Amino acid sequence: MWEIYNNLISRIPENIKIKRCLMGVNWFLVESEGIGMAMRPLEVYGKVSIPEHIAGMKVCEIARYIKSWNNYEAALGLAAINSVINTESNVSKIYPGDINGQPNESSFISLKEEIIGKNVTVIGHFPRVESLRRICKLSILERKPDEGDYPDPACEYILPYQDYVFITGTTIINKTLPRLLELSKNANVILVGPSVPMTEMLFSYGVDVLAGTVIVEKERAWDVIQEGNPTKFFKRGARRVNISFEDYKNVQWRDEIQLSKKDI
Repeated sequence: MWEIYNNLISRIPENIKIKRCLMGVNWFLVESEGIGMAMRPLEVYGKVSIPEHIAGMKVCEIARYIKSWNNYEAALGLAAINSVINTESNVSKIYPGDINGQPNESSFISLKEEIIGKNVTVIGHFPRVESLRRICKLSILERKPDEGDYPDPACEYILPYQDYVFITGTTIINKTLPRLLELSKNANVILVGPSVPMTEMLFSYGVDVLAGTVIVEKERAWDVIQEGNPTKFFKRGARRVNISFEDYKNVQWRDEIQLSKKDI
C-alpha cells in the first residue's frame, strides 16, 4: 500500500532545499524549484510534530512526512513533493504541447462531452459539481456528505461499476488513494486538484488523467493564496493542467522518433 508514497519520495533529489513555506487558511505551500501546493486538511489526528524552521531544510526530509497519519504533516510532505515535481519545465516533459496553451479549465469541463450519459463518481464535493447531474448518472462521495452525497464507505459498492471516477488529490494525504484506485480499475480515472503530483508514475497505478495545477507566476500566486482566497489563484499566477496517459504516450513516441533520427 505504500508503493505510491515511496515512489513519490524517491523522485525527490537529495540536494534541493526549501526556500519558504506557508501553512495557510486553505492551502499549504512549499517553494523549492517551484511552488508546490496541498490542500489544508479539515481533519487532523494526533499531535502535529514538524520542525520549527522549515525554510533551509532539504525537500527530501519534509517529503517523507507524506507517509504520516497526521494529515497536517502529510499535507506538508505532499506540498514539498509538488514543489519539485509540479514545475513548468517538469510538467512540460510529459505533455506533447505547450501547457500554457491549454484552456485553464477544470477537468469537469474539459471532459464534459465524454461523460454524457455515463456512470460518473466524483470523490470529494467540488464546487458546482452537482451541475453534472444534468448530463450523466452522478454519484458524489464525501467524508462529510451533503444532502444527496454518499458517505465515503460507499466507494466499495459504487466504484467497481463506474465509467468515470474523479478522485481528489487530497486522497493522497488521507491514504485512501491506493484502495480507491483498486476499486476504480474498470473506470477512466481522473486525479483532480492542486494537490495532485503531475508525474507520469501515477499512470502505472491506473490513473488515466492528471488534472492538477502548475504555478507559473510565483509571487502573484503566493500573495493570493496567502491572503486566504481559496480559488482566485487560478486567475492569478496558477494554471490548471490536464495531462492524459495518451498525451504521455505521444511524448514517448515523439522522443523515440527524435532518438532514431539521431542514429541516421
